[in-house]
Amino acid sequence: MVIIRLKRLGSNHKPFYRVIVTDSRNRSAGAYLDLLGTYDPKPKTEVIQIDREKLDAWVKKGARMTPKVESLVKRGQGAAAR
Repeated sequence: MVIIRLKRLGSNHKPFYRVIVTDSRNRSAGAYLDLLGTYDPKPKTEVIQIDREKLDAWVKKGARMTPKVESLVKRGQGAAAR
């Protein structure tokens, strides 16, 4: 199954995430099929950048989002799409 989830990057106490499309059997640090955007939770105003066109295309193909990614997409809709 294809899943849309977060991949953690960054150093200790400075997390940074990529929103990726991957096979559910791959590890979270493993290879991915497509990069959809980024999420930086650390700044005073968190930064959520997700390519909505790519996201919608993958969802139409049957990819499922994790609960965290779903909440990021909903929170990102209030801000201007980037």
